[in-house]
Amino acid sequence: MIRLVGILVGLGFTLVVLLAFVTGAYTAATDDAAETADHVFHLAPKEDVSYAFEGPVGHWDIAQLQRGYKVYKEVCSACHSLNLVAFRNLAGLGYSEAQIKAEAASWQVPGIDPDTGENVSRPGEPTDYFPSPYPNDVAAKAANGGKAPPDLSLITKAREEGTHYVHSLLTGYRDPATFALSNGESLTEEFPDYEVPPGTYFNPYFPALAIGMPPPLTSAGQVTYDDGMDASIDQMATDVSAFLTWTAEPMLIKRKQTGWPVLGFLLLATLLAWFAKKQVWAPVKPRKD
Repeated sequence: MIRLVGILVGLGFTLVVLLAFVTGAYTAATDDAAETADHVFHLAPKEDVSYAFEGPVGHWDIAQLQRGYKVYKEVCSACHSLNLVAFRNLAGLGYSEAQIKAEAASWQVPGIDPDTGENVSRPGEPTDYFPSPYPNDVAAKAANGGKAPPDLSLITKAREEGTHYVHSLLTGYRDPATFALSNGESLTEEFPDYEVPPGTYFNPYFPALAIGMPPPLTSAGQVTYDDGMDASIDQMATDVSAFLTWTAEPMLIKRKQTGWPVLGFLLLATLLAWFAKKQVWAPVKPRKD
């Protein structure tokens, strides 16, 4: 009798769980999810900027990469590291050996005093990697509201539409009180209670609409280009986006250049195989049933 009661109780419990699961699944499948501000007003990266390295026959614009490096050095390096890139890699931007040595020496990198063994800072050498602006992750988090700024070495590979994402993000800071989509939808009209969280900045190209990084490019002429190019905010964002694409994929152009001979070889091999097949099977006549 006790065993029968236990079986009935178990079956009843199972039916209740199954009913709750089916009901929840049906509700989730049929009910419309409540729209949120970040769902409606989050924008995909703009693609209105063209880069020389795009397309099957793209190439690096060396002048642009050098300008982008200067933007990184004078603006982005205050918070963001580039720890997968060594100073010697700057040879890919057209710098000579002497220029690379001078550039490396203009940076302070962590070192060790050979006499005392204490941690010190010393001028960089071509074999050194770009230093982090913070001594460790704890210091980076403490200086940035609890979240360390990401390393930028591979940032364009880590984000969808990476190059355009970086450009859009840098130029995308807006006032939420006046922000509206191209179709006229206003953020404040659709979501009157929306507020930017304290310590963050409104940017519709960031997934949560609010980003902890203050606008890094604040005014034209913030960086003085050596080649005399007008340093507008859009130009600086374009140049540093191109530079970060190079840091993430320094072999991008060489890979494209290698691809064309490979495609040509495959085409030739296909033609040779087709002619060989015709030659081998030429004496063989089709059977008539």
